[in-house]
Amino acid sequence: MNDRSRTGHTQTAESLAGHLSRRVPALADALVRAIQEQNPGYQAVGVVSTDDLWRSCHDNIVRMLELISRPDRDSGGPGQAGYYDAARATGRRRAEQRMPLDTVLRSFRLGGRLLWEALIDQAREDGVVDSDGLLEAATRVWEAVDATSAQVAAAYHAAEGELLRADDRHRAMLWDGLLDGRARQPGFAHEAARIIGVPVEGRYAVVVADAGPGNERIGRRIERRLAADEIHSAWQISADGLIGLLVMGRAEPAVALRGLRETLVAPAGLSLVVAGLAGVEAAYRQALVARRTIAPETVEVAALEERLPEAILLGSPELAEQLVRLWLGPLITLPAAERRLLLSTLDTWVATGGSIKDTAELAHCHRNTVLNRLRRIHAITGHDFTDSAARLEVSLALRASRLPLPDPLM
Repeated sequence: MNDRSRTGHTQTAESLAGHLSRRVPALADALVRAIQEQNPGYQAVGVVSTDDLWRSCHDNIVRMLELISRPDRDSGGPGQAGYYDAARATGRRRAEQRMPLDTVLRSFRLGGRLLWEALIDQAREDGVVDSDGLLEAATRVWEAVDATSAQVAAAYHAAEGELLRADDRHRAMLWDGLLDGRARQPGFAHEAARIIGVPVEGRYAVVVADAGPGNERIGRRIERRLAADEIHSAWQISADGLIGLLVMGRAEPAVALRGLRETLVAPAGLSLVVAGLAGVEAAYRQALVARRTIAPETVEVAALEERLPEAILLGSPELAEQLVRLWLGPLITLPAAERRLLLSTLDTWVATGGSIKDTAELAHCHRNTVLNRLRRIHAITGHDFTDSAARLEVSLALRASRLPLPDPLM
């Protein structure tokens, strides 16, 4: 094909597009009808109004006809960006309206088909018989659709990223308020419940686990495990680690504890059960205390329900240290192996209510061995542990000795 023929075909495409530019309002009307009839995503009431859709159709048809009719459309010059302002505005607005991108791009394909059919109708009306010119027009239509769709998608993804970041900030703010006690305000409680996806009322527990790699993945795994026991949960990463909000329903705490211990591989604390989102602040503080009862270098899930004495001791660290010094002080200065052996024996003896027989069975040794160890403890400490009141204080001292107190005693 010589240059003169190519110029003629180009002029045919540009002339047809130029004629259509005088019919843009009618074309916009037709495209709105096509989208509303053939694109189900636009049938949701209140998502995209008819006026909004018409304005978008109108402005994008104008720009696409300019792309088809102007010879400088591929020049890459500074004026080219103006051809896509309507496409970028549409992409951004639909992202803000949470319209799926596939649905948006389907409308642009419908627009391309409508423009091509309109060009054919215009050619018939004008008596155009230049088949190569019509082929050139078709090529330009779909090039314009492709280029415009790419701009729509880019603007959509950029806006979507901004919205996701804003959503994350809002969600984090709601979590912070929830843990700070703002859920006692009904308005805040309902907003937090809506965004986080939990009920305002009900039985709740809170989990606080140490932060680590893959927290989001771990949270999802725990969520699935607890869901098997009909415990819905929501998870958030914070400065304190991974925080879980457990909607207990009718489940007992032991059920949640079992699921957590099966899936968590980091030190964690579980609160008591509280009432409603208004009680979450207290549950959060309880979970932090439960986490603090775990000995250093130990990985376990500590339930506050099982650690109430330790929680009380942590609330009075000076008294806890005094208990250890009073009852166990001399034992602490022993060599590590002997210290562990005697403290373990004493711990088992106290836990069995002072039973030599049970202590021997649990320690896997002869009862005379237990008696010898207890005599050794008595000789070192100078204390008689047979008194029931003494056993209570010794039990607390042993618990305190395993706690991460401000001044470690062991």
